[in-house]
Amino acid sequence: MAVRRTVEETKEALHDVVTEMYDKIIKGDPPTMTLPVRTKNNIGFDKKLGVYKYGKKKSIRDATSLGSAKQLLRALHVIEFIEEMIDAEKSSTLREMYYISEGWGLGKFSSQNESNNLAEDLEVVTNCLREDFKLRPEEDGARMIGNLTLRERNRRGQWMEINARDDVGDSGYGVPYNVEEEKIELMHHDIDFIMAIETGGMFDRLVENGFDEEYRCGLLHLKGQPARSTRRIIKRMSEEWDLPVVVFLDGDPWSFRIFASIAYGAIKTAHISEYLATPSATYLGITADDIIAYDLPSDDLSSKDKDALEAELTDPRFADGWWQEQIKMMLDIGKKAEQQSLAKYGLDFVTETYLPEKLATLGLG
Repeated sequence: MAVRRTVEETKEALHDVVTEMYDKIIKGDPPTMTLPVRTKNNIGFDKKLGVYKYGKKKSIRDATSLGSAKQLLRALHVIEFIEEMIDAEKSSTLREMYYISEGWGLGKFSSQNESNNLAEDLEVVTNCLREDFKLRPEEDGARMIGNLTLRERNRRGQWMEINARDDVGDSGYGVPYNVEEEKIELMHHDIDFIMAIETGGMFDRLVENGFDEEYRCGLLHLKGQPARSTRRIIKRMSEEWDLPVVVFLDGDPWSFRIFASIAYGAIKTAHISEYLATPSATYLGITADDIIAYDLPSDDLSSKDKDALEAELTDPRFADGWWQEQIKMMLDIGKKAEQQSLAKYGLDFVTETYLPEKLATLGLG
């Protein structure tokens, strides 16, 4: 299970990666780095944890080709960079690390995607977290509003108590990139459930209509594909406060994948699914049958949409009978719909009719 590592444990795990390469070299063999195969074909459902994890298939990255040799060289540079940050008690964004690599000669990255992927590879190999490496993303976490109180440690090391309804403006409380206990303490709440919302427009609509107060819930704007800190804070609130989580998204294959990443984990982060995923989360809508039942304005599925839906039919995260039915229904009707399509019936329809009806079926109305 993914757990936070001490400075010493993090360094030791990184040194193990270097040792694997060194041991090969002194034997006269090409250096190697062994890691799990990171594709959906190597993801299986862990019944004990209730999430999807990488299986036992391994891949070996070695220096038998120029491309692989560069990857190993970059890994050594990154390990050295991480250790320097740990020793200096500094942190870096992933973007900064990409630019710092300009000074690494042949080891420099050609794109930030390469540097991001290598950071994830090192997480997988070492069983550490990106936060242990002192690496942070560029993007902010979620926006959150509701009658819940937490304490956040500011940059001066002082604790601030914040109520995400009374102490914030209409944009809500901004979730930081680090939401662990050394940074965020969950204090108390007076809500019945958490609703995660895909789009900013719908989040703002629910805030403006006072939905969080009328239905005693915490509203959380996912900002599209949710950041790791967003998924982590959802899990923490669900477990530490024993709160149900419902997820309100657009009705398309890409939003289905957003839900899967929240509930069961994403392929890129399957090594820490139990740390980020909330298996008890429930998909609220928009569903394929909503498009029919509410006669929602919709768009035709593109060829990419259809391919994504077909792929989801074989994705282990969508093996459940209900998901299979919804995906096949969307393919049959050939339509997708946005959350905002509910405005067909007026600005208040979503809070006065649609969400109350959907929540009632879950016993949350």
